[in-house]
Amino acid sequence: MNLRQLRLPFALLAAAALTACSHDDAPAASSAHAPAYSAIARGRIDIEGGLLKLTMPSEGVVQSVAAHEGEQVHKGQLLAQVDPQPAKLALDSALAEQQQAQAQADGLEQRVKAADLRASRLQQAATAGAGDMQSADDARDAARQIHTELESAHANVALAAQKVASARYQLELRSLHAPVDGQIVQRMVQPGASVSPATGPIFVMLPDAPRIVRAELNESFVGVVHDGMAAEVDDDSGSGMAPVQAHVLRIGNVFGASTLEDDPQVRANTRTVECVLTFDQAPAMPLRIGQRVVVKFGK
Repeated sequence: MNLRQLRLPFALLAAAALTACSHDDAPAASSAHAPAYSAIARGRIDIEGGLLKLTMPSEGVVQSVAAHEGEQVHKGQLLAQVDPQPAKLALDSALAEQQQAQAQADGLEQRVKAADLRASRLQQAATAGAGDMQSADDARDAARQIHTELESAHANVALAAQKVASARYQLELRSLHAPVDGQIVQRMVQPGASVSPATGPIFVMLPDAPRIVRAELNESFVGVVHDGMAAEVDDDSGSGMAPVQAHVLRIGNVFGASTLEDDPQVRANTRTVECVLTFDQAPAMPLRIGQRVVVKFGK
């Protein structure tokens, strides 16, 4: 292992230096038995896609809020609702228009049947010499005219159905439902508040999804770590959490500044690549989103 591969993050180097200073008299053999890792990186607990920020689909005044912070909710569960009365009135109006259009179409269908029957009889009479041909022609023209009116009426019925569907959709938008199973992390709305899609999220939700680790891999370790590589995840807060086994899911292709370094100068001068890891099995202790961890790659 060359000197470039032995570079550690700033905080870990400092901790190693302090440990060395406090154990000057320790036998040299103890360091020989210490576990060796190919690379070490800082990371944080996350989920694929991150937290969900839910906004109200339509504007209005909040009538009720059915979910609270810390509550476990299920997919499709009602979270909040704005005043539905305007949408209900629009739906009632659309339904009335649809009923009227359908009644007109039904009436024209009866007229079409009668006009077709009259035209057919006059045509037969004219052919048999019992009637004049002009009357038969007029009856056919009248029947064609009613057929045209019926086609227009059918189009009006279809248009009215579309208006009803749109009104029902607008009514559905007055309610906000949970998109997935999860927990309400934050609620930012009260009954009586005016909301709209432009006002921003009114709930922050943590989906029930497997935890992952987003580690910041130093540029000097990019060539050492690879997809599928085994790793060990330790809590960075000193909570005493037992190490959790994981493996590398993917390594990013874009370099960026470190976001986990506390020192602004070190953060500005450190180039890292995001490395995503998944746990081999569910950790015994609950892991919180944003929790900082240390990832040790490949013994």
